[in-house]
Amino acid sequence: MADARADLDLLTGAARDAGHLVMDYFGEGSRLKHWEKRPGDPVSAADMAADAFLKDVLLTARPDYGWLSEESRAEPGASACTFVVDPIDGTRAFIKGRTDFCVSLAVVRAGVPVAAALFAPARGEFYSAVLGEGAQCNGEALRPSAQASISGARLLGDAGRLTDLRALGAETIHINSVALRLALTASGAADGLVAVRPKNDWDLAAGHLIVTEAGGRISSASGVVPSYDGPAHCQPAPIAAGPALHALLLERLARMTEESS
Repeated sequence: MADARADLDLLTGAARDAGHLVMDYFGEGSRLKHWEKRPGDPVSAADMAADAFLKDVLLTARPDYGWLSEESRAEPGASACTFVVDPIDGTRAFIKGRTDFCVSLAVVRAGVPVAAALFAPARGEFYSAVLGEGAQCNGEALRPSAQASISGARLLGDAGRLTDLRALGAETIHINSVALRLALTASGAADGLVAVRPKNDWDLAAGHLIVTEAGGRISSASGVVPSYDGPAHCQPAPIAAGPALHALLLERLARMTEESS
Protein backbone atom coordinates (compact mmCIF):
# COMPACT_ATOMS: atom_id res chain seq x y z
CA MET A 1 0.00 0.00 0.00
CA ALA A 2 1.47 3.33 -1.08
CA ASP A 3 1.64 6.30 1.28
CA ALA A 4 -0.72 9.24 0.90
CA ARG A 5 1.91 11.53 -0.59
CA ALA A 6 2.69 9.01 -3.34
CA ASP A 7 -1.04 8.58 -3.90
CA LEU A 8 -1.42 12.35 -4.32
CA ASP A 9 1.33 12.38 -6.94
CA LEU A 10 -0.57 9.69 -8.83
CA LEU A 11 -3.90 11.52 -8.49
CA THR A 12 -2.36 14.80 -9.58
CA GLY A 13 -1.11 13.45 -12.90
CA ALA A 14 -4.32 11.53 -13.53
CA ALA A 15 -6.58 14.50 -12.73
CA ARG A 16 -4.61 16.85 -14.98
CA ASP A 17 -4.65 14.39 -17.88
CA ALA A 18 -8.36 13.67 -17.43
CA GLY A 19 -9.06 17.40 -17.30
CA HIS A 20 -7.28 17.95 -20.59
CA LEU A 21 -9.18 14.99 -22.05
CA VAL A 22 -12.60 16.39 -21.14
CA MET A 23 -11.66 19.83 -22.44
CA ASP A 24 -11.43 18.25 -25.89
CA TYR A 25 -15.22 17.79 -25.61
CA PHE A 26 -15.97 21.10 -23.88
CA GLY A 27 -18.03 23.61 -25.80
CA GLU A 28 -19.51 21.09 -28.25
CA GLY A 29 -23.01 21.94 -27.01
CA SER A 30 -25.72 20.01 -28.81
CA ARG A 31 -23.07 18.08 -30.75
CA LEU A 32 -21.84 16.45 -27.55
CA LYS A 33 -23.39 13.02 -27.11
CA HIS A 34 -25.22 12.95 -23.80
CA TRP A 35 -28.17 11.19 -22.20
CA GLU A 36 -29.88 10.72 -18.83
CA LYS A 37 -29.00 7.79 -16.60
CA ARG A 38 -32.22 8.60 -14.75
CA PRO A 39 -34.46 11.69 -14.88
CA GLY A 40 -32.44 14.78 -14.05
CA ASP A 41 -29.11 12.92 -13.94
CA PRO A 42 -27.17 13.56 -17.17
CA VAL A 43 -24.02 11.85 -18.40
CA SER A 44 -21.98 12.54 -21.52
CA ALA A 45 -19.46 10.88 -23.78
CA ALA A 46 -16.82 12.99 -22.03
CA ASP A 47 -17.74 11.52 -18.61
CA MET A 48 -17.42 8.00 -19.95
CA ALA A 49 -14.12 8.65 -21.73
CA ALA A 50 -12.60 10.23 -18.62
CA ASP A 51 -13.88 7.42 -16.41
CA ALA A 52 -12.32 4.73 -18.62
CA PHE A 53 -9.04 6.66 -18.75
CA LEU A 54 -8.89 7.16 -14.97
CA LYS A 55 -9.75 3.56 -14.17
CA ASP A 56 -6.99 2.30 -16.44
CA VAL A 57 -4.34 4.71 -15.12
CA LEU A 58 -5.18 4.45 -11.42
CA LEU A 59 -5.78 0.72 -11.12
CA THR A 60 -2.75 -0.08 -13.25
CA ALA A 61 -0.66 1.86 -10.75
CA ARG A 62 -2.47 0.50 -7.66
CA PRO A 63 -4.02 -2.87 -8.60
CA ASP A 64 -4.78 -3.70 -4.96
CA TYR A 65 -6.98 -0.61 -4.44
CA GLY A 66 -10.75 -0.65 -4.71
CA TRP A 67 -12.67 1.41 -7.26
CA LEU A 68 -15.76 3.58 -6.71
CA SER A 69 -16.89 5.89 -9.49
CA GLU A 70 -20.12 7.60 -10.48
CA GLU A 71 -19.88 6.17 -13.99
CA SER A 72 -18.76 2.54 -13.60
CA ARG A 73 -19.31 -0.50 -11.43
CA ALA A 74 -17.75 -0.48 -7.97
CA GLU A 75 -14.97 -3.02 -7.45
CA PRO A 76 -13.53 -4.03 -4.07
CA GLY A 77 -9.78 -4.07 -3.60
CA ALA A 78 -7.36 -6.24 -1.70
CA SER A 79 -6.17 -3.33 0.47
CA ALA A 80 -7.94 -0.89 2.79
CA CYS A 81 -7.70 1.83 0.12
CA THR A 82 -10.25 2.81 -2.53
CA PHE A 83 -10.16 5.31 -5.38
CA VAL A 84 -13.30 7.47 -5.18
CA VAL A 85 -13.80 9.14 -8.54
CA ASP A 86 -16.11 11.56 -10.27
CA PRO A 87 -14.74 11.99 -13.80
CA ILE A 88 -16.85 15.13 -14.31
CA ASP A 89 -18.61 16.55 -11.27
CA GLY A 90 -21.00 19.12 -12.69
CA THR A 91 -21.94 17.35 -15.92
CA ARG A 92 -24.99 19.57 -16.42
CA ALA A 93 -22.77 22.66 -16.39
CA PHE A 94 -20.24 20.94 -18.67
CA ILE A 95 -22.90 20.11 -21.26
CA LYS A 96 -24.15 23.72 -21.19
CA GLY A 97 -20.64 25.09 -21.72
CA ARG A 98 -20.32 26.60 -18.24
CA THR A 99 -17.05 26.42 -16.31
CA ASP A 100 -18.37 25.14 -12.94
CA PHE A 101 -17.31 21.50 -13.33
CA CYS A 102 -14.27 19.53 -12.23
CA VAL A 103 -12.49 16.19 -12.15
CA SER A 104 -12.67 14.97 -8.55
CA LEU A 105 -10.37 12.20 -7.28
CA ALA A 106 -9.68 10.88 -3.79
CA VAL A 107 -8.04 7.95 -2.07
CA VAL A 108 -10.10 6.78 0.89
CA ARG A 109 -8.44 4.55 3.50
CA ALA A 110 -10.72 2.75 5.95
CA GLY A 111 -13.47 5.30 5.33
CA VAL A 112 -11.26 8.42 5.64
CA PRO A 113 -10.03 10.53 2.68
CA VAL A 114 -6.21 10.66 2.78
CA ALA A 115 -5.33 12.20 -0.61
CA ALA A 116 -7.36 14.39 -2.96
CA ALA A 117 -6.92 16.09 -6.31
CA LEU A 118 -9.62 18.28 -7.83
CA PHE A 119 -9.06 19.93 -11.21
CA ALA A 120 -11.39 22.55 -12.68
CA PRO A 121 -9.74 22.82 -16.12
CA ALA A 122 -11.99 25.50 -17.61
CA ARG A 123 -11.22 27.71 -14.59
CA GLY A 124 -7.50 26.89 -14.40
CA GLU A 125 -7.83 25.80 -10.76
CA PHE A 126 -6.09 22.74 -9.31
CA TYR A 127 -6.84 21.86 -5.69
CA SER A 128 -5.03 19.18 -3.70
CA ALA A 129 -4.65 17.88 -0.17
CA VAL A 130 -2.94 15.14 1.82
CA LEU A 131 -4.14 14.14 5.28
CA GLY A 132 -2.16 16.10 7.86
CA GLU A 133 -0.34 18.28 5.33
CA GLY A 134 -2.81 21.07 4.48
CA ALA A 135 -4.57 21.96 1.24
CA GLN A 136 -3.52 24.04 -1.76
CA CYS A 137 -4.86 25.61 -4.93
CA ASN A 138 -2.32 26.19 -7.69
CA GLY A 139 0.44 25.88 -5.10
CA GLU A 140 -1.01 28.41 -2.63
CA ALA A 141 -2.13 27.32 0.84
CA LEU A 142 -5.89 27.41 1.39
CA ARG A 143 -7.81 28.89 4.31
CA PRO A 144 -11.60 29.13 4.69
CA SER A 145 -13.13 32.50 5.40
CA ALA A 146 -13.39 33.77 8.97
CA GLN A 147 -17.07 34.68 8.49
CA ALA A 148 -18.67 34.45 11.92
CA SER A 149 -22.31 35.32 11.22
CA ILE A 150 -25.04 34.02 8.95
CA SER A 151 -25.94 37.57 7.99
CA GLY A 152 -23.70 38.50 5.10
CA ALA A 153 -22.46 34.93 4.56
CA ARG A 154 -22.00 33.84 0.93
CA LEU A 155 -23.44 30.33 0.88
CA LEU A 156 -23.19 27.91 -2.01
CA GLY A 157 -26.53 26.22 -2.47
CA ASP A 158 -29.95 26.35 -4.06
CA ALA A 159 -31.51 29.75 -3.30
CA GLY A 160 -35.01 28.31 -3.53
CA ARG A 161 -34.26 25.79 -0.79
CA LEU A 162 -32.37 28.08 1.56
CA THR A 163 -35.05 30.71 2.10
CA ASP A 164 -34.74 30.60 5.90
CA LEU A 165 -31.01 31.36 5.75
CA ARG A 166 -31.58 34.08 3.16
CA ALA A 167 -34.14 35.62 5.51
CA LEU A 168 -31.32 35.90 8.07
CA GLY A 169 -29.23 37.89 5.59
CA ALA A 170 -27.22 35.17 3.84
CA GLU A 171 -26.47 35.43 0.14
CA THR A 172 -26.87 32.25 -1.90
CA ILE A 173 -24.72 31.34 -4.90
CA HIS A 174 -25.50 28.40 -7.14
CA ILE A 175 -22.93 26.38 -9.04
CA ASN A 176 -23.53 22.87 -10.33
CA SER A 177 -20.53 20.93 -9.00
CA VAL A 178 -20.74 19.93 -5.33
CA ALA A 179 -17.02 19.07 -5.28
CA LEU A 180 -16.15 22.53 -6.60
CA ARG A 181 -18.44 24.13 -4.00
CA LEU A 182 -16.39 22.43 -1.32
CA ALA A 183 -13.13 23.61 -2.87
CA LEU A 184 -14.41 27.20 -3.07
CA THR A 185 -15.42 26.97 0.59
CA ALA A 186 -11.92 25.75 1.47
CA SER A 187 -10.38 28.67 -0.40
CA GLY A 188 -12.59 31.32 1.18
CA ALA A 189 -14.02 32.30 -2.22
CA ALA A 190 -17.35 31.42 -0.59
CA ASP A 191 -18.12 31.29 3.10
CA GLY A 192 -19.83 27.93 3.16
CA LEU A 193 -21.88 25.22 1.51
CA VAL A 194 -25.36 24.17 2.61
CA ALA A 195 -26.91 21.23 0.78
CA VAL A 196 -30.46 20.03 1.32
CA ARG A 197 -30.28 16.68 -0.46
CA PRO A 198 -28.12 13.60 0.19
CA LYS A 199 -24.90 13.33 -1.82
CA ASN A 200 -22.86 10.40 -3.04
CA ASP A 201 -19.36 9.53 -1.87
CA TRP A 202 -17.86 10.60 -5.20
CA ASP A 203 -19.44 14.06 -4.82
CA LEU A 204 -17.80 14.67 -1.46
CA ALA A 205 -14.66 12.64 -0.72
CA ALA A 206 -12.05 14.85 -2.43
CA GLY A 207 -13.69 18.12 -1.40
CA HIS A 208 -14.10 16.86 2.17
CA LEU A 209 -10.34 16.44 2.58
CA ILE A 210 -9.60 19.78 0.92
CA VAL A 211 -12.01 21.56 3.29
CA THR A 212 -10.72 19.94 6.47
CA GLU A 213 -7.05 20.27 5.55
CA ALA A 214 -7.66 23.97 4.87
CA GLY A 215 -8.99 24.26 8.42
CA GLY A 216 -12.73 24.06 7.73
CA ARG A 217 -15.44 21.70 8.90
CA ILE A 218 -17.84 19.39 7.07
CA SER A 219 -20.71 17.38 8.51
CA SER A 220 -24.35 16.54 8.14
CA ALA A 221 -26.88 18.99 9.54
CA SER A 222 -26.88 16.88 12.71
CA GLY A 223 -23.10 17.21 13.06
CA VAL A 224 -22.04 13.76 11.83
CA VAL A 225 -18.78 13.76 9.81
CA PRO A 226 -19.05 11.66 6.62
CA SER A 227 -17.36 8.25 6.55
CA TYR A 228 -16.80 6.88 3.07
CA ASP A 229 -16.69 3.60 1.22
CA GLY A 230 -19.66 2.08 3.05
CA PRO A 231 -22.13 -0.17 1.22
CA ALA A 232 -24.62 2.60 0.35
CA HIS A 233 -22.05 5.11 -1.06
CA CYS A 234 -24.43 7.88 0.06
CA GLN A 235 -24.15 10.66 2.65
CA PRO A 236 -26.70 12.92 4.36
CA ALA A 237 -26.95 16.45 2.97
CA PRO A 238 -23.69 18.15 3.99
CA ILE A 239 -22.81 21.56 5.33
CA ALA A 240 -19.28 22.95 5.21
CA ALA A 241 -17.68 26.19 6.35
CA GLY A 242 -14.97 27.63 8.54
CA PRO A 243 -15.25 26.58 12.21
CA ALA A 244 -17.23 29.59 13.45
CA LEU A 245 -19.78 29.66 10.66
CA HIS A 246 -20.11 25.87 10.64
CA ALA A 247 -21.06 25.93 14.33
CA LEU A 248 -23.61 28.69 13.71
CA LEU A 249 -25.13 26.80 10.78
CA LEU A 250 -25.42 23.62 12.86
CA GLU A 251 -27.18 25.56 15.60
CA ARG A 252 -29.54 27.35 13.21
CA LEU A 253 -30.41 24.26 11.18
CA ALA A 254 -31.16 22.33 14.38
CA ARG A 255 -33.48 25.14 15.50
CA MET A 256 -35.22 25.19 12.12
CA THR A 257 -35.78 21.44 12.36
CA GLU A 258 -37.30 21.82 15.83
CA GLU A 259 -39.55 24.66 14.68
CA SER A 260 -40.84 22.67 11.72
CA SER A 261 -41.55 19.51 13.73
